[in-house]
Amino acid sequence: MADLQDEPHTSPATPVGPSPLGAEDTPAALVGALDRATALLSVHPVADGCNTLVWTLRQSPYHDIDTPDTGVDTDIPRLRAGGVGAQFWSLMTPSASASASGPAREAGAADQVVSDTLEQIDVALALMRRYPDSLRLALSADDLADARNRGRIASFLGPVPGRTLTDSLGALRAFHALGVRLLAPAGAPWATDGLTAFGHEVVRETNRLAMLLDLTGCPPVAACQIAAASKAPVIISHTAAAALNPHPDNVTDEVLLALRAANGLAMVTFDTALTGDSLHAVADHVDHVRAVAGPHCVGLGAGFGAEPGVPRPAGLTDPSGYPRLIAELLERGWPETDLSLLTWGNAQRVLRDAEFTGRAAQHRRTA
Repeated sequence: MADLQDEPHTSPATPVGPSPLGAEDTPAALVGALDRATALLSVHPVADGCNTLVWTLRQSPYHDIDTPDTGVDTDIPRLRAGGVGAQFWSLMTPSASASASGPAREAGAADQVVSDTLEQIDVALALMRRYPDSLRLALSADDLADARNRGRIASFLGPVPGRTLTDSLGALRAFHALGVRLLAPAGAPWATDGLTAFGHEVVRETNRLAMLLDLTGCPPVAACQIAAASKAPVIISHTAAAALNPHPDNVTDEVLLALRAANGLAMVTFDTALTGDSLHAVADHVDHVRAVAGPHCVGLGAGFGAEPGVPRPAGLTDPSGYPRLIAELLERGWPETDLSLLTWGNAQRVLRDAEFTGRAAQHRRTA
């Protein structure tokens, strides 16, 4: 049963700023929808599945996200204006050099990934400490609800790359102890062509630790196998529908059906290469994922956090654009109950289900 903390206080916990579209540039027919979207987000804020700001801040540590900064697309004012109440901060690092070969070079590349990931965690934790009035480190679904009710943005760490494990479940437990709650199998040798014996051990241990598996970038065969092997829901933190755009990073209907069967979650990104260059195109992808996977298995994972230059759909260039997307979905006839699942409810449910699975596994296996 969901904790009573899941129920929001009557006053909005996550302030939503003025409509990101002024009356002068908003069609009259959308003004009412924008007002409704803003009201909905004040109660059911967005739990965004992917933001890469940690990597950007590691490269450019001078950014102050407490004030609007044109040098990066994410800051606290724009998160507030967009109605973001929870953020999954990606700890992924650029891929190791494709030219690396041979045991020595492969070992060196693995060491570098581990080192980079630990530095990412350090930067992320420093971010939480620097902005305690706006960001709160979240380790559980209770923390998600509590942060919202206290007017903070719940901040989850992860995913980290599955390549960091290097045949060690101890490394997975160490990441968990540092606060990481998501693991991305894509590119890991134990999940490249389906799960190896060690891969099955990883899935079992992530389930026991109540960590989420993020299947972003996994080939369809591996994604379906991992979804079936996991006793807890899996997620895809930033993707779009391959049926609408056959980009290699987009999710196929086969995988969406596997997510539906596993009560997982596909979170639609705001990346023009994956979705197209307009708000309407993004809404089309959200519609498709909902139609195939079901309203309980669709979420949002924009993929913000970059410096200028990353192409974004018109109207969705930074987190303040979320009310525009919700208004568009309202205009398409989405009921507010489904929108509350899209923005908040589905992410909350996946976290709670993972925690339930972890508690059930405690008596079967000890760390």
